[in-house]
Amino acid sequence: MRGYITLPIIIVLTAIGYLFYTTLFVLIDGWLGLWTAAGLANAAVFTALAAVVVTTYGIAVLKDPGGVPASFSPDIEDSENTVHEIKRKGGDLRYCQKCSQYKPPRTHHCRICKRCVLRMDHHCVWINNCVGHENYKIFFVFVFYGVIACIHSMVLLVGSVSFALHNDQDNNAGSFNVSYIICGAVLLPLTIALSVLLGWHIYLILQNKTTIEYHDGVRAMCLAEKVGNVYRHPYDLGIYENLVSVLGPNIFCWFCPMTKIVGSGLRFRTAYDIPLSTFPT
Repeated sequence: MRGYITLPIIIVLTAIGYLFYTTLFVLIDGWLGLWTAAGLANAAVFTALAAVVVTTYGIAVLKDPGGVPASFSPDIEDSENTVHEIKRKGGDLRYCQKCSQYKPPRTHHCRICKRCVLRMDHHCVWINNCVGHENYKIFFVFVFYGVIACIHSMVLLVGSVSFALHNDQDNNAGSFNVSYIICGAVLLPLTIALSVLLGWHIYLILQNKTTIEYHDGVRAMCLAEKVGNVYRHPYDLGIYENLVSVLGPNIFCWFCPMTKIVGSGLRFRTAYDIPLSTFPT
């Protein structure tokens, strides 16, 4: 069903379109004047942000998150692959009964997409797609620019409301635009929700975890503490290496949506691949 237009996607696109129109033709025009230097500058910046948001959102909706090749087979004798994920019960190599194939590390079966997804983070109803190895970065970049656009619009909303209220007091008039109320009712919760989501995924990237691995790690940590052991996430390579593994080796392209994805999604570097003497702290 990936790429199909669903109600959540229509809601997202409608919200983007409404906020774009309101920000330009109500907030900027009502406060700064759309054709002033300040108005044109803000309109240009916000239009660029909106274009990036729509583009990255479209790619996140359409891009395949990454599936397991039919030819994949785990090689337990591969000396370069230091971690082999196994089933919690029995200790066998992870095998998907529904897909009838072995699962590479960090791969999980999505019951909605009805397939195994490489480095699966979660299934997102707002893009009608899984967030996985191939589209995780574009999803993150979409959220990042979405937060910036929302904050920009929020600043313009506060300034425009203050300007309108000041004019109403001077003119003893009740011309407060109801569009401000509707815009605030949409913009405020959206800004909060996207900011929380961005903060969550920044945390996950810094730890080199997926949402699924975070919850699995909490359980593993509790079990380890019961027997006196210390749990260590096997894919945590240190902050910089974690960032590189998700966003790419070129720091100047970390927030560029068109960079190449790192790795095949079938094998990942682990903390056990790094000598203790050089392991980043």
